[in-house]
Amino acid sequence: MSARRRPGPYPLVLLLVLTLCTVYTACAGGPALENRDAVTVPPGDSHELTIGSAGFTESELLAQMYAALLGAAGYRTDIVTVGNRELYEPALEAGQLDVVAEYAATFADWLNAKKNGPRAAPVAAPDLGTTMTALRRLAAPRGLTVLAPGRAVDRNAFAVSAEYAAEHRLRTLSDLGRAGLPVRLAAGDECVRRPFCAPGLKKTYGIAVTAIDPKGVGTTPAKQAVQDGQDQMVLTTGTDATLDRFGLVLLADDKKLQNADYVVPVVNRARAGSARAAAALNRLNAVLTTADLADLDEQVDSWRRLPADVARTYLKSKGLLTKKGR
Repeated sequence: MSARRRPGPYPLVLLLVLTLCTVYTACAGGPALENRDAVTVPPGDSHELTIGSAGFTESELLAQMYAALLGAAGYRTDIVTVGNRELYEPALEAGQLDVVAEYAATFADWLNAKKNGPRAAPVAAPDLGTTMTALRRLAAPRGLTVLAPGRAVDRNAFAVSAEYAAEHRLRTLSDLGRAGLPVRLAAGDECVRRPFCAPGLKKTYGIAVTAIDPKGVGTTPAKQAVQDGQDQMVLTTGTDATLDRFGLVLLADDKKLQNADYVVPVVNRARAGSARAAAALNRLNAVLTTADLADLDEQVDSWRRLPADVARTYLKSKGLLTKKGR
């Protein structure tokens, strides 16, 4: 999702995570739990929890809010930045990360592809209930618990320069596909494999994605590359509030390639599967909206405020932090 990437605050812990994911095949490929009929590990309640962030602004903000809420509930927390789902999800299974903010539809289809192969039919749907049922069914055998979704929704979005859109009369992704233009896409390097990124753009819209420029999801360098004409399109998110600053406009997803991605906390069941941890994280669900997410992203990306400060100010404004959590 959108924005600046910064180094994780705990590089030694991150190095440990990545080392373990390299050395142990169970982490690299995910533990072979898919064939078990039930999860036998009881819900755990470790006093010290590590929250994972994917390194873009929204993920950092959610990680900071999770850490503050868990801190207010009496846990000791660290935040570790891990670049993408291919790294942090195996670390979550292995218990090197305990809590991660995810997006329901995207995560459901990602786990489905991990289990059944990249050609597996999507399991996510526009209906939240259907998506959550599929997601929990796929996550549980891996030792992961998916908590209740909140009100906030985000999803992948694609933007081009306003000049490029005007020149080629583009308003939708279908327009871009019909134009037959070669498109160099600024995105994360995982976009090559993600069904809702380059493969989906080609299959659903016929867009000729000729290359992925691995500058990240909605990062400043990615948007600058499109602004400067180095790339033709950037992968960002629907809550990105900085597009005007770069002279960019979104192309409408008129064939609904992207499902509604509700924000959901995902926890390692053996370490953070307790009712106490769930209650702390679920407090955010009642207040955080899509508009709130966009506003918080803007405060970091446009106003240059620190994610930790923005997150804590928001939680205090909603009465979610007690004196103990300050």
